[in-house]
Amino acid sequence: MTDKLAKIQNWLNENQLDVAYFSDFHSISYLTGFESNPIERVLALVVFPQDEPFIFAPALEVEAVKGAGWTHPVYGYQDHEQPYQLIAQHLHAHTQHATTWAVEKGQMTLDRAAALQTAVPDAKFVGDLSPVMVEMHLIKTPDEIAKMHKAGDDADRAFEFAFAAMQAGVSELQVMAKLEYDLKSAGVVGMSFETLVQFGAHAAEPHGDTGSTRLQRGDLALVDLGTIYEGYVSDATRTVAFQTVSDHQRDVYNVVLEAQLAAQSQAKPGMTAGELDAIARDIITKAGYGEYFVHRLGHGIGSSVHESIQIATGNELVLQPGMAFSIEPGIYIPGDLGIRIEDSVVMTETGADSFTHSSKELRIID
Repeated sequence: MTDKLAKIQNWLNENQLDVAYFSDFHSISYLTGFESNPIERVLALVVFPQDEPFIFAPALEVEAVKGAGWTHPVYGYQDHEQPYQLIAQHLHAHTQHATTWAVEKGQMTLDRAAALQTAVPDAKFVGDLSPVMVEMHLIKTPDEIAKMHKAGDDADRAFEFAFAAMQAGVSELQVMAKLEYDLKSAGVVGMSFETLVQFGAHAAEPHGDTGSTRLQRGDLALVDLGTIYEGYVSDATRTVAFQTVSDHQRDVYNVVLEAQLAAQSQAKPGMTAGELDAIARDIITKAGYGEYFVHRLGHGIGSSVHESIQIATGNELVLQPGMAFSIEPGIYIPGDLGIRIEDSVVMTETGADSFTHSSKELRIID
């Protein structure tokens, strides 16, 4: 029994609940080490206060569950079978007490909850595992931090592959494809989210898509990417200039850089998330670009790229050692330019330790 699963068992005992039912594949990966997105199929982890837990998975995943080091029962089902009826059978084979349940209320859909209720009519979904998982993710262990540093090292390599792929006339998609090909050829297993490459005015869309825009002399190029290392992720952004840079572009870039460096250097345990957001936001606002900083300063990160921490205006969450999050101020002027500079960091006793180390000074690619 892992320490993480033992915490779930203890929580069930403390709250006098019979069953913890996990259906979010991110949670299952975090608790068991088995990573898989079942898409439309059913994947579940069932934990009891005393009895050993089990994983219920598509039949085609059963051997992969065992290969991930899972030493408890794993039950498979084929596509023509009724998964929730089978879960009920396995459940009752493990325990005679399955009335009070905890589920991930922030994740479970109504149709799946109804199907589970039909299979186990006596079940009462009275506990919520979502805040339990949020709390468990909040403070990273030394092992988790070490893995995130490895993912950060891979992100640094990815930026170099991206910059090397930039040449006049190349498309955003071509740069994305080349950097991911080079990175995977170097042994990196995958990206933590869809890589974003944006040139020129297209970068003024903070959540725009990588597309067909082609790189031209004088463009700023924004690259937002992350990698995965043993289940833990990185997330970082760099903005570079292609061949030449105007005074206007440099001035705006320096405002974003000042905001990012100030927030990262001044982050300390004991301050609130809202106070940290204000450090960067005040710099951008005083420079006259406040209306163009349209998102929070950062988000939590760990075994998934967006965890619960919100580095945002008004958030009274007190920052503590072990918390990991991004610091990513940006200025996005429609029809003109978009600039974002991002590192993900972990709070230490004295400040913020970055997972990525690529230079943030304005780089001119030629």
